Amino acid sequence: MIDPEQLPRLAHRLVEQYREVETLAFALTTRRLAKDLDAEDWAAGQRDAIARIELYEQRVGRCTAMLEGQLLGRSADAALWAAIKQAYDQIVARRADGDFYRTFFNSVTRDLFHTVGVNPEVEFCATSIGRASGSVPLRVYRVGASLPAAVREILADLPFGAAIAQPDAEVHRISADIGRYFGTGRPSGAPESIELIEPVFYRGTQAFAVGRIIGDGSLTPLVIAFSNSPGGVRIEAVMLSRAEVGSLFGYARSYFHVDLPVVSAAITLLRSFMPRKSIDELYTVLGRAKQGKTERYFALQRHLTASIDSFVHAPGERGLVMIVFTLPSHDLVFKVIRDRFGPPKTSTRTDVIERYQFVFRHDRAGRLVDAQEFKRLRLPLARFMPALAEELLGQAGETCRIEGGDLIVEHCYMERRLRPLNLFLREAEPAAAEAAILDYGDALRDLAAGNIFPGDLLLKNFGVTSHGRVIFYDYDEICPVTDCVFRDLPRPSCEEEETSAEPWFHHGPRDVFPEQWLPFLAIPDALREVFLGRHAQLLTAAWWRAQSARLTQSAA
Repeated sequence: MIDPEQLPRLAHRLVEQYREVETLAFALTTRRLAKDLDAEDWAAGQRDAIARIELYEQRVGRCTAMLEGQLLGRSADAALWAAIKQAYDQIVARRADGDFYRTFFNSVTRDLFHTVGVNPEVEFCATSIGRASGSVPLRVYRVGASLPAAVREILADLPFGAAIAQPDAEVHRISADIGRYFGTGRPSGAPESIELIEPVFYRGTQAFAVGRIIGDGSLTPLVIAFSNSPGGVRIEAVMLSRAEVGSLFGYARSYFHVDLPVVSAAITLLRSFMPRKSIDELYTVLGRAKQGKTERYFALQRHLTASIDSFVHAPGERGLVMIVFTLPSHDLVFKVIRDRFGPPKTSTRTDVIERYQFVFRHDRAGRLVDAQEFKRLRLPLARFMPALAEELLGQAGETCRIEGGDLIVEHCYMERRLRPLNLFLREAEPAAAEAAILDYGDALRDLAAGNIFPGDLLLKNFGVTSHGRVIFYDYDEICPVTDCVFRDLPRPSCEEEETSAEPWFHHGPRDVFPEQWLPFLAIPDALREVFLGRHAQLLTAAWWRAQSARLTQSAA
């Protein structure tokens, strides 16, 4: 029997477990990333980024094991946990970012109870977004009569300000970019002040000063991107458009590392100049992936309550590995792994899950959609079209089942819905189609630069965002470029070899022949020459071997 006086102590232990997550993951690790940037130690920065991602689940597992030992067979006692939940809520109610603590509590109880769907008795079932307590630490710079003077002060205040190479030239560049933007007549009035979030945002090999320009009745985003080099810190870009900044904070980008005292308050500020950006997406890109998942789930539940349409197969060709479905009125797709894969697929379910984990941990280079993993999802069966429900139960029966009036999905991935590139090219105006096929090639280059080989380069595995950017979203064959052996296609030495229906030469499981790709990509005839005019190199083994060699050398 648990003494009721022990309940507050148990609740406090849970709170302390999450407080340690905050301290370790979002303070110490972020500060180490700043040092890694200063030292140009990109490998250490990547290791720290992965450690931060993995820390949450490790701490949930540790906390669950601790409670199972302490509660002596009552770790799945719903009445006990309802009382612990009440004591816990009293502790975190007035804490900044109290929703993070509630999400951690839910993670623990879901593991202990193996909850399917949501159990309101032992879980928090709403978030308090929009009622954030606390504020964002800001530095405010008055522009007055001299924009360059304000910019010079901004650079001097940065933690790496003294290391900026050619500060006079950088001041001129930033001032000129801001002056040109306001000179176009888009924002009303001239800049009056610049507000920057005090903590610096880190991602990969770059650092970002993030804030906004206040004008006469206008708010303009301002992001300054920095990178380090042997010659000192340099400015990579000055971003002022909402579209550009929105892409930087988008679902195809790796998570930022930033030491924000109150994340919910920062999200409120960021949405002042990115109002269309969803709350769950901002939480996720700010490195709070679990909170992002929580917000996404509750947003989905609210949408299901407010809508009447049915889940249907997502637009595009059916996949051999995943069953993909969507709600037409919503912007998500759900991806469920099939029980068995048709030929020529040779991978296993474990292989697919490992590849999605690879993407979760890897720098996504702005070209890989963020796939969030969900377990034990409960959805109303009546909202599924019969053919879709039949396919899920028949071809993903190891994952999907019916329980009462619900369809239970034991495991799936949720992604933002994109228009498949092959469909987009058929529907778009010629100029938009040409831009998309060129960006498809640019996406392959960006992915290769980040040591990512998509594996399956078919157009149907890429999507187009609302801003026309091409993103890859099918990960069942993805791998590092450095794991591939890019070979020139051997030339036949006789007529029998030339006319053979099967490959007449030996090839290993890691061999890739770029010369063979073009016919299989099925690029529309009207766009093929456009693609080849810029990206013919991508169809040569030599180009890919050069990328692999560069990546191998940089990792040494």
